[in-house]
Amino acid sequence: MVDYDLLVPYGWTEAVATEYDALIEDGCVPARVIRMDRSECDVATPTGPARARVRRLTWPDRGPSVVTQAASSRPDPLRPGSDSEISGLCTGDWVSIDAERTVRQLLPRRGAITRSAVNGRSQGQVLAANVDTVLICSAADGDVDLGRIERMLALAWESNAQPIVLLTKADAALEVPLDEVQAVAPGAVALAVSANDGRGLDVLTGLLDGTVALIGPSGAGKSTLANALLGQEVFATNAVRAADKKGRHTTVHRELRPLPGGGTLIDTPGLRGIGLWDAAEGIEKTFSDIESFAARCRFLDCAHHGEPGCAVQEAIDNGEITQRRFDSYQQLERENAWQAARTDKRLQAERKRVWRDINKQQRRFYQERGSRR
Repeated sequence: MVDYDLLVPYGWTEAVATEYDALIEDGCVPARVIRMDRSECDVATPTGPARARVRRLTWPDRGPSVVTQAASSRPDPLRPGSDSEISGLCTGDWVSIDAERTVRQLLPRRGAITRSAVNGRSQGQVLAANVDTVLICSAADGDVDLGRIERMLALAWESNAQPIVLLTKADAALEVPLDEVQAVAPGAVALAVSANDGRGLDVLTGLLDGTVALIGPSGAGKSTLANALLGQEVFATNAVRAADKKGRHTTVHRELRPLPGGGTLIDTPGLRGIGLWDAAEGIEKTFSDIESFAARCRFLDCAHHGEPGCAVQEAIDNGEITQRRFDSYQQLERENAWQAARTDKRLQAERKRVWRDINKQQRRFYQERGSRR
């Protein structure tokens, strides 16, 4: 029996229903991906939790996903990336499944947390999909890396989600640099929390909205915090190394769970590398303070390196912006531009390959037709 109320704990709302009802194929029902496992996935369905098979997916009215991407002028990080990824599905995706529990469609994403692929290829890797709130975790009892936090903020803003920066393990820290963190997170809330003594959890719970994703390096206490928010030991945890406070990959899968107060939570594995992927808007929001000063520069193409009338350099000299933050801003801008140029070259090569194959097929067709005359 189909009961859509069974999807409500997993994020099904009237707004989601309105967006997707017209797109779902006949004979199929909506489902949300709880966990991916290569060619199969755990999903929440209107008939209860299920194990679903995955085939090559299509986007509604857009044709095969891989072909569509190869023919487009820019990559869409919200679409499946390649045949080697099997489906491109990720935890948090909404899909449609048929009566045989086969995934038929990947429904359009409202947003996705996407980083550049760790294998060095010019592709994006989706960490979580359809996320409303991103909890950026950094352990307060270790080295709080402001540059890493800025990177994660850029990913979060680019995903169309609201970021919250958490200094975890606050109970074990001699000093919690909350003011420093808040200074690099304009537009976001920064909180000191502890899953051990409950510090800050009541405030955090009141800020959570919709689907919540935890991101951060290994050892930041994401799984411990997730268990505290869920009210039960769901995710495995492990102690960090005492020598350098670095953690080990305890969480190896992205997994979605309903929160007891409503909404859903996605725990993710620790991030070693946080490469940017098409994150221009995310960088702009992360460094909105620098962007506002840049708008006051005398020259529109000011590089902020000694030009007359540079408002950014003036702000640095006056202590309104730190040199470290400005350097971080420029580094992320260069990295994002380099990644975009690299991706454009890959797409150009793919388009050339597609047209080369089409031309070969046309020549072969005319040759065969000529030989039959």
